[in-house]
Amino acid sequence: MSLRERAILGAGARSPWACDSIIEPQREEAAVLDTLEVPIVQAPMAGGPSTPELAAAVAGAGGLGFVAGGYRTPEGLRDAINRTRGLTDGPFGVNLFAPTGAPADPAVVRAYAEHLQPEADRAGVALGAPRFDDDAFDAKLDVLTTDPVAVVSFTFGCPSAETIPRIRATGAAFWVTITDPDEAREAVAAGADALVVQGTEAGGHRGAFVDRENRVDHGLLALLQLVRAHVDVPLVATGGITTGRGVAAVLAAGAAAAQVGTAFMLCPEAGTSAPHRAALASSRPTGLTRAFSGRLARGIVNRLQAERTATAPLAYPEVHHVTAPLRAAAREAGDEDVINLWAGEAHELAAEMPAAEVVARLMDDARAALAAANERLAGVR
Repeated sequence: MSLRERAILGAGARSPWACDSIIEPQREEAAVLDTLEVPIVQAPMAGGPSTPELAAAVAGAGGLGFVAGGYRTPEGLRDAINRTRGLTDGPFGVNLFAPTGAPADPAVVRAYAEHLQPEADRAGVALGAPRFDDDAFDAKLDVLTTDPVAVVSFTFGCPSAETIPRIRATGAAFWVTITDPDEAREAVAAGADALVVQGTEAGGHRGAFVDRENRVDHGLLALLQLVRAHVDVPLVATGGITTGRGVAAVLAAGAAAAQVGTAFMLCPEAGTSAPHRAALASSRPTGLTRAFSGRLARGIVNRLQAERTATAPLAYPEVHHVTAPLRAAAREAGDEDVINLWAGEAHELAAEMPAAEVVARLMDDARAALAAANERLAGVR
């Protein structure tokens, strides 16, 4: 069985929106969800929480693990893939940040860095140099073309027409994260095999193709319904799904699988820092901010987020590079006031247990929730 046969989600008729597709989405009957024991996808969480051990544990429990390619060097990505492959025979994917945006006004970034300088002085570190880059996108694609995986997903945009054939040639499935129906149509027209539908409840960065001020974001259940009305490819739902009830809800709403991130962040296999773990176990509120990276993301509100969200510029990845040394020092010191505490809205429901047990609990509770719903429906006249 080819990687594509193992990787493509679902089957179905060609979308009417795909008439001008760069490459026709594949519709083989053999599909990753047909070969998985459970419809659970581990969200790729760049910056530390995602590890080969976590991806392998989820794959070993019957789900689909993911290696987060974002922020890793190409060599680091190759190593993570090799380590994951050494830990599991199950399918897993790699997520990349699609090149997006344009350089920010240097004066705006410089002014924000000046606001952060007192934080750096207290921590005894120098702020990073702001720079605009593409996270070594082409070099990471080279890694994936020489060492193929089952699925390659993209966040922050739909890759270019030149990129897609490189992914196709490896036999990998091509997924795109979307946050609104327009992005869904664009991704399907480009040939996406599946869409990761990200509701505003999701922790971490918004996967929007364009980060802009005053955008309207949808909750996950509303977004699933809107996207399904416009496209006919499998949907992987993500955003605030921390329990089996959440899994049941998105499956009932038409998703082929649930992508779960925050629910795995307290697992021993995750690389979540100690101060981040402590915050996740609390009931503190989350909020959207650009304070840490210059791109909109959801995290548990701490001091820096509360103080700097209003003035943080739209400047990714420049702000990410500026704050990176400050955040690294804070994690090392256990100071949660100045690190990005990415988390979904239901983070307090995450459980501290091995990833395989999280998968099992999600599925047991999802089955129970769906059975209870069926009983209620059976009683409706």
